[in-house]
Parts: sequence; structure tokens; C-alpha cells
Amino acid sequence: MSTRRAEVQAKARSISVRRDDVSVMVRMMWLAFVGMLFVLAQTIAAHARGESLAPLAEQISPAVVNITTSTLVEGQTGPQGIVPEGSPFEDFFREFQDRNGDDNRPPRRSNALGSGFVISEDGYIVTNNHVIAEADEILVEFFPGDGQPVKELPAKVIGTDEKTDIALLKVEATGPLKYVQFGNSDTARVGDWVIAMGNPLGQGFSVSAGIVSARNRALSGSYDDYIQTDAAINRGNSGGPLFNMNGEVIGVNTAILSPNGGSIGIGFSMASNVVTKVVDQLREFGETRRGWLGVRIQDVTEDMAEAMGLDKPGGALVSDVPDGPAKDAGLLAGDVILSFDGVEVEDTRGLVRQVGETTVGKSVRVVVHRDGGTQTVLVTLGRREDAEREEEGEAEATDEEQGAEDTDILGLTISPLTDALRSEMGLDDDAEGLVVSNVDEASEAYSKGLRAGDLITEAGQQKVTSIEDLEARMEEAREAGRKSLLLLVRRGGEPRFVALSLEQ
Repeated sequence: MSTRRAEVQAKARSISVRRDDVSVMVRMMWLAFVGMLFVLAQTIAAHARGESLAPLAEQISPAVVNITTSTLVEGQTGPQGIVPEGSPFEDFFREFQDRNGDDNRPPRRSNALGSGFVISEDGYIVTNNHVIAEADEILVEFFPGDGQPVKELPAKVIGTDEKTDIALLKVEATGPLKYVQFGNSDTARVGDWVIAMGNPLGQGFSVSAGIVSARNRALSGSYDDYIQTDAAINRGNSGGPLFNMNGEVIGVNTAILSPNGGSIGIGFSMASNVVTKVVDQLREFGETRRGWLGVRIQDVTEDMAEAMGLDKPGGALVSDVPDGPAKDAGLLAGDVILSFDGVEVEDTRGLVRQVGETTVGKSVRVVVHRDGGTQTVLVTLGRREDAEREEEGEAEATDEEQGAEDTDILGLTISPLTDALRSEMGLDDDAEGLVVSNVDEASEAYSKGLRAGDLITEAGQQKVTSIEDLEARMEEAREAGRKSLLLLVRRGGEPRFVALSLEQ
């Protein structure tokens, strides 16, 4: 028995040893696996970071230029530039200058700095319009390269576009110039690496790196499409290129958001897909030639969509159709433009850009929502620049006040339009509608911008000339199960739609 017991104990010890060996082997294999993952992660991170941006900077820098402009400024009189206007010392310094004959100082030259980039070997250069605006002389300084002297050439302006702040210059060089190409800004993603190059604060050629922080930013213009970046952009960088990692220009550095005038990591570059269209037109015509539809439009809000029976907000609501291509084609106030030239219209900003980028004279199909259904209208586009020139100097009707037979409806005090009111408000003899003489400040109408002097010309997309007309439109909307009524309101000749709740 003792022998048997000894054998069993020996086997148990053997099994325990083998289990320990397996456990050790498993731990060793796990550690090896973890170590392999760590090495792999480091390798991936190293590749993601890249060794240096120097090769890319060396490749593209010969096409980046510094721009110096010179402007003749008339001599100033008085103490401007010495003390602030309104300062208690202003009279003292004016008297001092008078005694020293400084009232008629001779004209002086003012210099400004900016950046740009070459887009063709024969010397076409892109920059910002505000860099060269009103300049008498423009001097372009090229990247010197290793051991090479700085080369400067005078430039002439081929064309400018204030709406996108783009200018096209031309220099005459003795040989082909190094140049860069535009990339597709629509493929840039938030988080992609970018490089900004230029002449910040007059320090000469400088490179900064960052990422795309946001896309499709709008600042103030109808055609804005900015890439936001945290790459350092300062004064003097204006007009310089924003590169992707392939060395393609995806933006033109234009503006910064800053409380102190210096970079805080919020810079804006006009997207290359906007710039290329402008540059092509400036190069061919010396000016822009944008398509023109000829309508006044506004965004469709949720309550407007409900009032018009639309499934959801979207498209562009036509508030007025003056003489022009749209009127000739049969578009009407109250139409909601859903599609333009085969592309869905999301909002007014998108429609304005799309129309502007369409060739002048092209016939396009415009799909509109009208009378509860959709219709297709064929419109031949005009040219926006021609229309703007015709509109210059035209006077607008003035805002004015009140009429008789006042009635309170929907937070508004309104009355029919009379001959006396037409004359008082400077309206045409055939103008029709209801005059707003007062707006309850606690009402929805006030919060949506209606004011005394507004003229209501339509309700429920039908003309109204009396209080009874308006009340009938309200009742029709309620019977149709709608919660709000769409009004067409004119102020100073400018129309806009406003939807007011009927549940008041």
C-alpha cells in the first residue's frame, strides 16, 4: 500500500509541475504578444507623424511669393496720427502744426505686405484682393532658395473679385517659374494635416502647420466657403496658400478671428473649389461672370414648411420676382425652389453659390413647390454683374406709419392701404395690402421682426387687400388643419415671408 501511495503522490507532483510549466509558458507568450503590439503601435505612430515636413516645404516653397504694395496717400491735415480724434490735446497739436506749416503736407507713399503663390510657369499669381486693392505699384518677391539672391519682379493686376477677396496678378519672368496646383477642397476632412505658407508680419518666408478645424464656414459674403484651420496665420499671410500633404493648394489664407490681431488658432482660407472658378474667369475675361436667376429668396423655417404643406424645412422660398430671367420663365413669389440644375437645394446660401457658379446664358431646370405640388420651370440665366450695375443708384421706398380703421389681429394692429397712406409711405399708386401701424412687443409677430410701417400683401399665398381677406385666409388655414399662416411682408420695397401661429 505504501508503494502504491508513493506512486500516486509522485504522479500528482509530476502533473503539478507540468501545470506550472504551462502557466509560465502562457505568461511568456502573453508578454511577448503585448510587446509585439507595443512595437507595432510605435511603428504606426512613427509613420503617422512622419519624420519631417521639410521635404514637402522644400518642394512647394519656390512657388510661394511675398507681395509688397505701394500706394500714394494724400497729405493729411491736422493732428491725425499724433493724438486720437477727440483727445483734449487735439487742439494743441493742431495749433502746433499750423505754426509749423504742416496743414498741406505733400503726398506720401504707404506700403503694405501680403503673400501669394504662382499657379503657372508663365507667371500667373493668386493673392487676396485686399492685399493689392488701390495699390499703385505691386512688387513680387520670390523664394530665394539656398544661396540664391532674392528675385523681385513687378506685377500687374489681371482681375479682382471683391466677393471672394481673390485677385489674379501676372509677372514677366525670363524663364519658366516654379508653380503649384490646386487640389480638391471638397475632399479635405476635419483633422487632416495642412501647411500654411507666407509672409507673416513682414518676417519673410515662413511655414506653419496645423489641421483642418472645420469646413464650409461662412463669414459675411454670399459666396463664402472657408476652411477653418489652427495653422498659425497672421497679418501678412493674407493671400498665401494652404497646402494639403500632397503639396496641393486647398485654400487661400484670407482672415483670422482674433481679439488682439494675432493668431489664436482660428484662421480661414477660401476653399480652392471656389477660388479656381474665380481665377479661371479672371484669367479669361479679366472679371467674373456669375449666373443670375433674378429672385429674392429666404430660408424655409419649420413653421413656414408646416404652413405651406411641405414635409420638412428646406429649399429656398421665393419672396419676390422682379424683372429678370426668373420672371420671364414664370417663377412666382411663394414658390419654394427645391432643385436647381439637377441638384437639391438645401438653403438659400447653397442656391446662391450654385447659381453664381453656373455659366451665364445656360438654360437650367428649376423644380419648385407650388400649390401643393411640384412644377419644373426652364430658366435661362442672366449675368449677376450686369444686374447689379443696373440696380445701383435705385432708390428704395421709405418705412412709414399708420392708416385708419385699425384692427388688432395676430398681435398686429393693421388697416387697409388708402391713397393717403400710399402717398405718405411713398408707395406706387397700384400698391395693395394691409398696413401695420403697431406690433405688440409681447407677440410672436414682434419676435419674428414685424414692425410698424410693414405692408402685408399676401396671406396663405393669396393677395389680401382688406381685413376680411386676412380673416378668410386665417379661417381657410384652420380648416386645412394648419397651425400657422404664411404672410408676405414688404418693408422698404424688400419682401420676406413670415409664418405666424394661428393658436393665439
